[in-house]
Amino acid sequence: MSDAAPRQRVIIDANSKLIMPRHIKMRHDTERGRWIILAPERLFDPDDVAVEVLKLCDGDRSVKDIVTMMAKEYNAPEGEISIDIITMLQDLSDKGVVVAQ
Repeated sequence: MSDAAPRQRVIIDANSKLIMPRHIKMRHDTERGRWIILAPERLFDPDDVAVEVLKLCDGDRSVKDIVTMMAKEYNAPEGEISIDIITMLQDLSDKGVVVAQ
């Protein structure tokens, strides 16, 4: 039995500033022409939008900043894409792919 405390879930919101931990790597697989996320004993296959969002997760930008940038890039309403981006980042946070700064 381990004495380690269970990992507490971080709730992602518009003010969260996220970054990929050092042990998580995002690489472009040139043979397959797609981006992949490498984690210890796991591999993630993010879609194109997820890749663009993750590239912006630098620990300095808030989720709101990322939503604003993506809304301009894709000419989409911030209110609509905010929910999708927060949901995606929450899922990735729960899997340890991104962490809050």
